[in-house]
Amino acid sequence: MVIFTWGNVSAVDRERGLVAIKPSGVDYAVMKPEDIVIVDREGNRVEGAYNPSTDLPTHLELYKAFPHIGGVAHTHSASATAWAQAGRDIPCYGTTHADYFYGPVPCTRMLTQEETRHDYEKHTGLVIAERFAQLDPMAVPGALVRSHGVFTWGRDAAESVYHAVVLENIAEMALKSESLNKAITPAPGYLLDRHYLRKHGKDAYYGQNK
Repeated sequence: MVIFTWGNVSAVDRERGLVAIKPSGVDYAVMKPEDIVIVDREGNRVEGAYNPSTDLPTHLELYKAFPHIGGVAHTHSASATAWAQAGRDIPCYGTTHADYFYGPVPCTRMLTQEETRHDYEKHTGLVIAERFAQLDPMAVPGALVRSHGVFTWGRDAAESVYHAVVLENIAEMALKSESLNKAITPAPGYLLDRHYLRKHGKDAYYGQNK
């Protein structure tokens, strides 16, 4: 999913008001658990020797905007980022997509020059929240930031990474599908409903009883 030091992951403890996030610029190959940085909800460092990820303000805005999420992941995975650079939503072309994202994966608008100049990372989070004004972030657990990359989320940090892997795969499938059929159209709504709701609806029956 990532190369070198690209990307980051965080988790929030809402009861304690703390966020744990990857340190900035530290290679995953040498990173240790004690290198993770703990900050408060305003981004002030509480524990850790390193600076937090530069994308911390984006994560904090997502935690403010989406009260039910517990983890956020950011990647520049190749296929999904290609859609972000093209400024396109990823249409739901099939059931693999529908199993995890209840509709297209949305792409944000381009940040303005002023938003980029001042509090850039904060505005990145705000523009995602803006795009989700009419969307359920628990049913569509990720977004593309125009000309940037991918942010996904979940009930915890592990699920946010899981959704990042899913999103990269459906992005690659969509690219290949469009290359094979220039006239392709999204899968019908009834197929989207069947596949998403059988895993996530109130009468879901996928998997084993817990």
